[in-house]
Amino acid sequence: MICEVGKTFVTFTFVNNEMDSLTFLTAKTTEDLQGILALQQKNHLNSITAINDGFLFVRHNLEVLTKMQEFAPHVICKEEDQVVAYTMAMTADCKNDVPELIPMFEVFDKIPFKGKLVSDFRYMVVGQVCVGQNYRGLGVFDKLYATYRKAFYDTFEFAITEISTRNPRSIRAHARIGFQEIHQYTDPSGENWSIVLWDWAKDK
Repeated sequence: MICEVGKTFVTFTFVNNEMDSLTFLTAKTTEDLQGILALQQKNHLNSITAINDGFLFVRHNLEVLTKMQEFAPHVICKEEDQVVAYTMAMTADCKNDVPELIPMFEVFDKIPFKGKLVSDFRYMVVGQVCVGQNYRGLGVFDKLYATYRKAFYDTFEFAITEISTRNPRSIRAHARIGFQEIHQYTDPSGENWSIVLWDWAKDK
């Protein structure tokens, strides 16, 4: 499935008193994807010392990000030319491209939602979300998700993702946006995950 939304370009500018200008948009260039990878590396679990500030589990490479981008564009926040935050877009078409996420997709085949299984819906997976250290507490997270919803609302029925229960900061932030927990499970490594869903269909 090639998602037509991947051909769109969503952008708007957010200005506040604490910084000059942030632009929220869908990624378009290889440089945008490389910016995502650089920010991911800085905030990966193996690169940080204080997990209370939030952390990332999965590492991607440029090839995988590019393939994901072909189905649906990632959403990014930039200050000038630097990617300072992102929300990855991932459709079920890419479920075998990130081995760490395969157990999550397998769980989608078992979780009931509105009388069906999650995998029976047209859904968008939030592959990962990250806000750079210097841009937290400014509303960037909320604006990222507002852009994400704007990009995919007409094509998908909800957004869904999983969050480690060791990451309460992320769980609280997603709950504020409108995500609700629908399931918990433990993966083969022993990590416990909360699966949360942001239901867009109820607003249509």
